[in-house]
Amino acid sequence: MKYLHGYPPALLEQVRQLIERDELGALLARRYPQGHEVRSDKALFDYTQALKQRHLRNADPLARVCYDAKIKVVQHALGTHTRASTVQGSRLKTRREIRVATLFREAPEPFLRMIVVHELAHLRELEHNKAFYQLCHHMEPAYAQLEFDTRLWLTQRERAGAALAAALTPAAACGADGRADGVPRG
Repeated sequence: MKYLHGYPPALLEQVRQLIERDELGALLARRYPQGHEVRSDKALFDYTQALKQRHLRNADPLARVCYDAKIKVVQHALGTHTRASTVQGSRLKTRREIRVATLFREAPEPFLRMIVVHELAHLRELEHNKAFYQLCHHMEPAYAQLEFDTRLWLTQRERAGAALAAALTPAAACGADGRADGVPRG
């Protein structure tokens, strides 16, 4: 349960029990039954701009918002916020970009919103400090719950992927004797 480090042991035990009873996926499906329509980079840009206009009107403009297949969830990144400064004449111009891991195209909309809110908060607060999380909660009052549920969703996705990979291994496709047709040879 690598996505759940730092949570209290009692809570982690509840998650373990859900996993053992194979109920985690069903719980998340009941809580978040629908996906979203934010599939393209343009739709993600518009979605992010709408949240930015609602909560951070005076923040610096965003040059780009896109899905990025190179972001690795395993490296503890679900999205990134970057700033690049360039000199234009006598002025220094800052270009800001937000990139969201591609797997969030398939996620429920609240999880996408949580990631976008997190990255937007970096427009004002660079560090993950108290002010940063207050801003996240201002933009999304259920931020902490959505972050936890996103971690549960990532845990479930990883477990489902591991189960699928195990089912597709050559040993699983073969018979007990290792032959593809399952017919023992004598």
